[in-house]
Amino acid sequence: MARTRVERGMNVIGSLALLFVLVPILELVILIRLGQFVGLWPTVAIVLLTGAIGAALARLEGMRVFLQFQREVAAGRIPGQAMLDGISVMLGGVLLLTPGFLTDIAGLSLLFPPTRRWIQRFVRKRLEKGVAEGSIHIVGMGGTAGFGTWGVGEQRGPGGPPGLDPSKGIVIEPEDR
Repeated sequence: MARTRVERGMNVIGSLALLFVLVPILELVILIRLGQFVGLWPTVAIVLLTGAIGAALARLEGMRVFLQFQREVAAGRIPGQAMLDGISVMLGGVLLLTPGFLTDIAGLSLLFPPTRRWIQRFVRKRLEKGVAEGSIHIVGMGGTAGFGTWGVGEQRGPGGPPGLDPSKGIVIEPEDR
């Protein structure tokens, strides 16, 4: 039985709520256990050290990504991979500055190019699958067509993206005026 858009939205909200409750509880448990094992001040020092190292790594990797972005623009190309890398590095930096070991692992994995590429491929496949199934609609604004939805990787031209299949839930929705 197909789920409605509202049911899918509620599922996402429930998953996010669980994530925002479960991850901090796990982080707290890990920090308490570590504090019991090595003591309060070494635990505080570890948290501060990972934050400082994470900020430095994010800055270095962020500069590398920024230079890659500039090279792409200077060559007249749209910096798609550089933008993905920039978002990933920014998110990785935020996760590294967040106290906790699970967030540190996730943040470091977004900073290092090999793991970052693996995560990007995984997310892209999930998005493409959702678009193909019609469970994900991407809404954007721009051009003369106004607002619309289109599939991941579709090129948007003046008349909207080519080759969209309304039976798969990928439709250009005209702007109401």
